[in-house]
Amino acid sequence: MTTAAERSAAPADREGLTVESIYRRHAADVARWAARLGGPRLEVEDAVQEVFTRVQDHLDGFRGEAKLTTWLFRITRNVVLRQRRRDRFRAFLRGPAEDAARELPAPGLSPEGNAEQRQARERIARALEGLTERQRTAIVLFELEDLSGEEVAERMGVSVGNLWVLLHRARAALLRRLEETR
Repeated sequence: MTTAAERSAAPADREGLTVESIYRRHAADVARWAARLGGPRLEVEDAVQEVFTRVQDHLDGFRGEAKLTTWLFRITRNVVLRQRRRDRFRAFLRGPAEDAARELPAPGLSPEGNAEQRQARERIARALEGLTERQRTAIVLFELEDLSGEEVAERMGVSVGNLWVLLHRARAALLRRLEETR
């Protein structure tokens, strides 16, 4: 919820916004959100580029009624959702060749450490994939991005009370999924 001071300051702040200044201040945030929302298979650089292309296209329509980070997060979420849908369709058509390439070991780890890390990432990614997009978003914002309940509720467009219910159900679903993958 914004205060009266924040609402009165928003139009003045909005006038000085450029795509370049937004990119400099928030590109790392957008990349982190995209990586966490999209999972290990998402091309983060492509998502960031598409987010800022949309920012450039729609900056004139940004009225400053919401926080800039809330607006950016919503754009990022929509871009990631679109890319995930597209990637699922392409994976269906393409086959397992790219999956084999993703199995290559990461540099700097022992073979055992690499295998354990890969298995843990895959297990968590599979569990997150099984959640609804709303559940996944809530978990990512609250648990991984470490945002407050109020901030998560604002970014997701739900009440704080509904967020707590959503998080409770999302955590339960994630735990069930993790148990299933043991």
